[in-house]
Amino acid sequence: MLTIDAQVHAYERNHPGRPWHAELTGPREVTGDQMVAAMDAVGVDSAILVSPFTIYRYDASYALEVHERHSARFALVKPVDPANPSVAEVIADWKRTPGAVGVRMLLVRGGYTEDPADPGLNRVLVEAGRLSLPVNLHIAGRLDQGLELIGRNPDTQIIVDHLGLIQPHEPPVPVDPWAELPKVLTLAKMQHVAIKISGACTLSREPFPYRDIWDPVCRVIDAFGIDRCMWGTDWTRAVKFLNYAQGVDAFRVTDRISQSDKAKLMGGTLARIYGWSPRQASISSLTCDAQSKKDRNASL
Repeated sequence: MLTIDAQVHAYERNHPGRPWHAELTGPREVTGDQMVAAMDAVGVDSAILVSPFTIYRYDASYALEVHERHSARFALVKPVDPANPSVAEVIADWKRTPGAVGVRMLLVRGGYTEDPADPGLNRVLVEAGRLSLPVNLHIAGRLDQGLELIGRNPDTQIIVDHLGLIQPHEPPVPVDPWAELPKVLTLAKMQHVAIKISGACTLSREPFPYRDIWDPVCRVIDAFGIDRCMWGTDWTRAVKFLNYAQGVDAFRVTDRISQSDKAKLMGGTLARIYGWSPRQASISSLTCDAQSKKDRNASL
């Protein structure tokens, strides 16, 4: 079964050459090589590498370095700044970048205006839609704004981050972590919206395999349909609750969904929505290598 994690992060130790903007929950570093090793250990084929906003803000240079080393293992998502007057050009340039499959906005963490009609927020969605580039949208904590913003942009593929819910970075789990799920489920009527079932294990009050997440998770799957749901670990944000293998295996071992639905949830849906898979990336890499060799030989 093709397994693609919908969200992981990689980053270097803080250093003057690429300083951190702020601290991110997780180890002091999770390099691209270390992330690949973690994936290999549990049979994860590939992942969407989301440049960590907390650490690097809008600078995706480290994610690009990781992709250069592991182009068949990672596709890339970059946060963009809706307050940047040139954000349309930034998105267009990102679209042309090898490995790029989406952009991201975080409504609360980005400190953006709460106005769903804000020209900058909508400019990001319109431009991404024009370029057929999915937008990862973190709306937790701003659900009402997120609902209206998404509704204003029906031609843009939206991927809602982390079930649309506020998720903890460290214990304890909130008293009622699923309280806003009914509001999230209203997004299911919008056919241009998919949802990441990512970080779900951090909302559990039980040990592995976190059986208590499955009633609400199944409500999400029933509402959106498996063809608009994608699994992810949100590694390394989840590190204080579980290890990477547990975040993967909790979904592999469950009997709450069929094997065919697992195949879609853990890779198939993502590959279709992003238009990317490890096999396609490998072919593209080989093509580029062959072209580079041809160009070098022509210059001799």
